[in-house]
Amino acid sequence: MNQPNPPQPHAAAHSAPARRWPSNGNPPMFNATIGWHVAMLAGWALAPAAWPWWLAGIVASHVAVVSIGLWPRSSLLGPNWTRLPDTPRNADAVALTIDDGPDPVVTPQVLDLLDAHGVRATFFCIGARAQRHPALMREIVARGHDVENHSQAHVHTFSVTLPGGLTREIDAAQRTLETLTGERPMFFRAPAGLRNLFLEPVLQKLDLRLAAWTRRGFDTRERNPERVLARLVDGLAARDILLLHDASAATGASGKPVVLDVLPRLIDTVHARGLRFVTLRDAAGA
Repeated sequence: MNQPNPPQPHAAAHSAPARRWPSNGNPPMFNATIGWHVAMLAGWALAPAAWPWWLAGIVASHVAVVSIGLWPRSSLLGPNWTRLPDTPRNADAVALTIDDGPDPVVTPQVLDLLDAHGVRATFFCIGARAQRHPALMREIVARGHDVENHSQAHVHTFSVTLPGGLTREIDAAQRTLETLTGERPMFFRAPAGLRNLFLEPVLQKLDLRLAAWTRRGFDTRERNPERVLARLVDGLAARDILLLHDASAATGASGKPVVLDVLPRLIDTVHARGLRFVTLRDAAGA
């Protein structure tokens, strides 16, 4: 049987593109938190005897902000794509996003599966891993997929990093990925989806848009492909953003990374429901 034609490569972006995302200033939560801290410190200065109350107010603010940062799908800390934009172009679309690569063993097999089904995906790649596999990065783009920013080192302390550190980490990945692929990432996904109050101003400065997900399979720890697939397709709807991993994926009973067992069935299910796959850039009209 004839296989669908694989996606065609798309043209590389210029190294210094015009600004693509609107800048709306600091998110309201950022301004509110700064204002609250100023008010608490002013109260402390005016009524120092009541210092326990002012300190409690500051602590409560920190707890609230940290809790929001631990919620990957929250938009309270700034714009966050948890679904594709509600536009006519996305009325029958879903996006497949693949995190944590590239992996020299798994990523080529994922690319072959996507080619066989004529599907384009969005790969959120880690800069340090990309540097170790430059040819694989070029292949991802040559096969018609998009590469986006998943940080340079994917450190566990990302969500408690200050603005200077965030800027260095994200910008390093921008430069790494653009150098290797010829395309400048438009989207950023935080490691594990965790972030803090300082991230959105940094993303605005680097002309990036935060992207989370609608549904994820937890395939980095779930060894049962059936359960991973169920998490992705139960309630599946147009404009969903789906998350799988090509690196760090759990190994199933077949001895293969779970993503390789799940992906063909996921694609078939999406198509059977009358939906089509797009990349995040496609969904944005880029």
